[in-house]
Amino acid sequence: MLKNGCYNQLMNLEELKDKSILFFGKSRAFSSDEFASQLKFHKIDLVSEFDESVALVIEGKMMTPYEQKASSELYEKNYEGLEFVSIDVLEKELASHIDSDTLLMSLKLSHDKERLKSFLQNSMINDELFFKLLKMYSWRGEDFFENDSNRDVSAAFILRFYENIERNHNVQYATTGFMHLVAQTKSTQLLKAISLLEPIKQNPKIQYAIAMSIWCDDEMQESFFKTDNPDVLEALSLNKNLKRELIEEFLKDEKLGRNVAKNIKLSDELFELFKANKIGLALNESLTLKMQKELLSYDDEKISYALALNNSIDEKILNLLLESKNEEIKSALYENKKTAVSILEDAYKNGKYLKEIAKNENTPVEILYQLQLDSKYARSVMENPAFGKHIQQDNIGWQM
Repeated sequence: MLKNGCYNQLMNLEELKDKSILFFGKSRAFSSDEFASQLKFHKIDLVSEFDESVALVIEGKMMTPYEQKASSELYEKNYEGLEFVSIDVLEKELASHIDSDTLLMSLKLSHDKERLKSFLQNSMINDELFFKLLKMYSWRGEDFFENDSNRDVSAAFILRFYENIERNHNVQYATTGFMHLVAQTKSTQLLKAISLLEPIKQNPKIQYAIAMSIWCDDEMQESFFKTDNPDVLEALSLNKNLKRELIEEFLKDEKLGRNVAKNIKLSDELFELFKANKIGLALNESLTLKMQKELLSYDDEKISYALALNNSIDEKILNLLLESKNEEIKSALYENKKTAVSILEDAYKNGKYLKEIAKNENTPVEILYQLQLDSKYARSVMENPAFGKHIQQDNIGWQM
């Protein structure tokens, strides 16, 4: 157990040169052999019994009762100049002094796969070194979790970068962990590292997710485009930050062009460029009010229906479309979460568009409870994300 207030959180390895460290327990980030090797490299002697040469006491993990007792006795004696330092502090300091070029050359010459894997599992090394080491690892044509070695490296990768891993430990040992990483990250470097992992070839959905990410840079986009894989190209066409050259390439294909028109972050220039695909444009959630007014002015029911489906539709446009005699357009509007609560409440009172209201995330929960009692709408209510969120927050079950 660590002694409060007795641990120096700063240290200098140079000052420990030719001195002894009394070490209890086991290392945490480094393997036992690597830990000893690193200390030896810095000319620091590692001992298991106290004598006058000891300058530092380290408490590691998994200390035996004997070690805990010995450490406590030393602490109580309060020897002058004797410091106690956390194993994490020491290992972090050791990791910060690793010469990456020397290590990479050593691993390359030795072909020591276990040592390489040990470093990949070391949480104290920085990301830059981790990515360099990762390029040296051989997956041997197998999937992320297909053998013990691959499983260890995959788990270490997910553990290193997954946000709030403590809330979802199991994801560390599942391929979905990589999907979650792609969804979470804003790091182009991380996306690129994942895209280069050999097992990606066996997990195309991860590749698609990277292609769709707004953090997928021009270089990766070009690489995905050159694959000529129709599924990868479709995923890439959904990227909101697609580079201009690829936008023009996708315009040559009707289906992919519509995907781009629907998803790209619009500017006035791009709006003009995509006018040949007005339905796709009408579905784009980055439309400005000016753009929406222009699309509505074409007085085309297909374009108007697409606008009615747009979850970013402006209130003014929505109210104009509510006057439409086209039932498909009105149905889409009553399901659109941008529709005002007052409009949804009036529709409920009048018994109109109840199925659409049951699906609408903006419908007051009191109305959803009432609709849930009717078997015709119960399923729609239960599948409504807003109702599901309400149930989870209030920690109650819904009525079947």
